[in-house]
Amino acid sequence: MMEQLRQYRLLKSAVRITMGSIFLWAFFDKLFGLGFATTADKAWITGASPTSGFLTYGTQGPLAWIYQVLAGNPVIDWIYMIGLLAMGLGLVLGIMVRLAGYGAIAFMVILWTAVLFPENNPLIDEHVVYALVLLWLTRTDTTKQFGLSRWWCSLEFVKQRPILR
Repeated sequence: MMEQLRQYRLLKSAVRITMGSIFLWAFFDKLFGLGFATTADKAWITGASPTSGFLTYGTQGPLAWIYQVLAGNPVIDWIYMIGLLAMGLGLVLGIMVRLAGYGAIAFMVILWTAVLFPENNPLIDEHVVYALVLLWLTRTDTTKQFGLSRWWCSLEFVKQRPILR
């Protein structure tokens, strides 16, 4: 029984770190144009907008016009990039997992509404699955292993603000 519990905790930590890595990878790819989703000439560091491509050409469905209006807006670019970094670091490091998780859930819902209706299924796509996984991560303790949770949670200002755990 103890071995199963240990394996379950390891799995939760692996899922948390993996989900965080998705956001960190997106951040670094958009920042430096690593050649995967973002080419070097479209990197944020070169002055390109990290949101203009997707929001202009990748959105579809009844809400696409909302996102297309936001494309290339510097404020939206900064919110997007800071959000990716904060969600990624929080999940990977195991600090502020609840806050990072709730932010990531909101982010996934926004992305899901930006591509309504998904190409291969009328309602469900990877954004919905990711949101459910993130909900699970925010509702279970996934920070005890492979993270800075013990140190973070020992800080007095974190003790006084449970949302920061």
